[in-house]
Amino acid sequence: MGSASRLDFRKWFDRMQPQTLQIATWLLYINAFFALVDWLGNDPGSWIGFARYRDGALGALVGLGIVVAYVAGGFLMANDRRLGWRIAVVAAFSPFLLRFWVLRDTFASTWDKLTGGRLISVMFEVALCALLLHPQSREHQRVWYR
Repeated sequence: MGSASRLDFRKWFDRMQPQTLQIATWLLYINAFFALVDWLGNDPGSWIGFARYRDGALGALVGLGIVVAYVAGGFLMANDRRLGWRIAVVAAFSPFLLRFWVLRDTFASTWDKLTGGRLISVMFEVALCALLLHPQSREHQRVWYR
């Protein structure tokens, strides 16, 4: 049988992982919730909402992909899958990439494209990237993940 059949759909968190991955898993789920709220809402003040407003169906698909990446990354990491860690890294960097994409043909500075003008949000985004790329997290996924 394939490895997907061995996923435990009741396991959304693994207490046996290092703290860096445990905190990263929680941040992925929290970011997924807020990204879903942004995606469902009609607020062009959020980056996902702005992508939907500006780029229509493509922006909506990208926003939904970000939500799915957050959840899939956390779930697969909880089930000790290396693919989950890779998806989580992509999801962690997705806010930065989304801002660069949405602001691609504006005269916004590189700093504004990186931060989006929201310092608290950027602090959590950077923290998630740092937690996933921390040497302890990388070593754990290299040794223990399938």
